[in-house]
Amino acid sequence: MKKPRTTEQGQDDLRPEYDFTGVPGVRGKYAKALRKGYTRVVHQKDGTKEITYVRPLDGSVVLDPDVQTYFPDAEAVNQALRGLIALIPTKRRRPQQTTE
Repeated sequence: MKKPRTTEQGQDDLRPEYDFTGVPGVRGKYAKALRKGYTRVVHQKDGTKEITYVRPLDGSVVLDPDVQTYFPDAEAVNQALRGLIALIPTKRRRPQQTTE
């Protein structure tokens, strides 16, 4: 069970009307959608909209949480994948190109 949030004085800074006890939370509810990217719309006071398209960078790979526990950073992932690549037979590593 999580401890209640407290301020420096040791008091809970969440107002009593914001009681979330018994409200079920869903972990990773939007994770799949965020991996694909998303659009952020900010409505300005003058009635205009500021639209920002956020897409994953080319080549980015998102690890599932259970995999992240074993591979906390890019260096760990690359090291493991290089080890797997070394196990692939030489013939299958790179298709041979023929010159015509």
